Amino acid sequence: MPIATTNPVTGEVLKTFDALTDEEIDAATGRSADAFRELRGTTFEQRAQWMRAAADLLEAEQDDVGALMTLEMGKTLTAAKAEVLKCAKACRYYADNAETFLADEPADAEAVGALRAYARYQPLGPVLAVMPWNFPLWQAMRFAAPALMAGNTGLLKHASNVPQTALYLGELFARAGFPAGAFQTLLVGSDAVEKILTDSRVRAATLTGSEGAGRSIAAIAGRELKKTVLELGGSDPFIVLPSADIAEAARVATTARSQNNGQSCIAAKRFIVHTDVYDEFVNAFVTNMSALTVGDPMSDGTDVGPLATEQGRADVEEQVADAVAKGATVRCGGARPDGDGWWYPPTVVTDLTPDMRMYAEEVFGPVAGVYRVTSIDEALELANATPYGLGSNAWTDDSLEAEHLIDGLDAGAVFVNGMVTSYPQLPFGGVKASGYGRELSAAGIREFCNLKAVWVGAGGDAGIDDKTE
Repeated sequence: MPIATTNPVTGEVLKTFDALTDEEIDAATGRSADAFRELRGTTFEQRAQWMRAAADLLEAEQDDVGALMTLEMGKTLTAAKAEVLKCAKACRYYADNAETFLADEPADAEAVGALRAYARYQPLGPVLAVMPWNFPLWQAMRFAAPALMAGNTGLLKHASNVPQTALYLGELFARAGFPAGAFQTLLVGSDAVEKILTDSRVRAATLTGSEGAGRSIAAIAGRELKKTVLELGGSDPFIVLPSADIAEAARVATTARSQNNGQSCIAAKRFIVHTDVYDEFVNAFVTNMSALTVGDPMSDGTDVGPLATEQGRADVEEQVADAVAKGATVRCGGARPDGDGWWYPPTVVTDLTPDMRMYAEEVFGPVAGVYRVTSIDEALELANATPYGLGSNAWTDDSLEAEHLIDGLDAGAVFVNGMVTSYPQLPFGGVKASGYGRELSAAGIREFCNLKAVWVGAGGDAGIDDKTE
């Protein structure tokens, strides 16, 4: 894929960029290693000052940065500006909490024969971040803010269709005061990732993307014995039981499926509804999805813009066509409009069966699959019958049902009577083919740290009796 800004509204290529040469990649990696030696010697207080300055820049520039994201990948301008502000919030969260999250953890010194014993978190070094286009600022910031506050440096290989957003990120932290080279954007194709990751100066990697990309990164890092965090795809269930507020569930379901033009790993995608309320939910859901306004993402009244790429729309079309050919029913949408750009309407599909691609695959567009079940256990079985396990939604007003679903859903997150989203305060990540490791919260900043055991004795013979590891 060329490194270029292509307007998904029109399909017009607006700006192209040359990929970095091997020599330029090597120089950037060297700058990252040099910056790490400087950054790790700074205090939390100093890094927090710079991180808050980055938040100030984001807030001041939200209109321009939001418009840039909308131009490059088609999300609504309202959503794009909200994403910028969410990034600023994450910067402030880690500026306020990093020192506490990474404070020395005392151990029982007497039990190990020491005067003092504790664990200390220390940064690893340069980390490669391979990021996708769908939340081009937020997904990179989920890594960048905690990594920099821990004292690591970052090398960002962003998606090739959001190069201008990537370049903005590459300059943001230097403008905020971080040492030169602490966070750099590398405009390179996917073919350069292995070379970067195998460089001995790069100590770890994080990737948000497809299952295939995650397997590739994990394989390379495994050979190199380097730590990875992977946030991959999702096919999140949205379970609705009879005790739930059905009108509210249908309202939230509409947002959960159409957010970011349906292009979110944690968007609800499979709507699993108890038979007693199935018709009521489906009727309300179809009405709501049909009422969404599809149009210019720069306009205030638009709910759903175009898909980000031509291939992405083709994938969605093929998945829906496969389901229809095998007997599924399209309740609304289901056909792209004529004209330029990569549009696809909000779509609801029912009567899905296991032989259809939509049954097992993630659909990355505003297409909802609805399933009928007769019990909570059948709902759980269907919810877990997927390779993925990122987020999940449970709708019930029965506390025992809620606990059953919380315990039983194979996912990195369960949201009861609400829409799955990400917060700086909560860990974010998945299980099964959705990846491993966690971003955000205290867990996220600790992922790329060396947890070092420290034993301090009195000298002489202290501690020499136990020679086992």
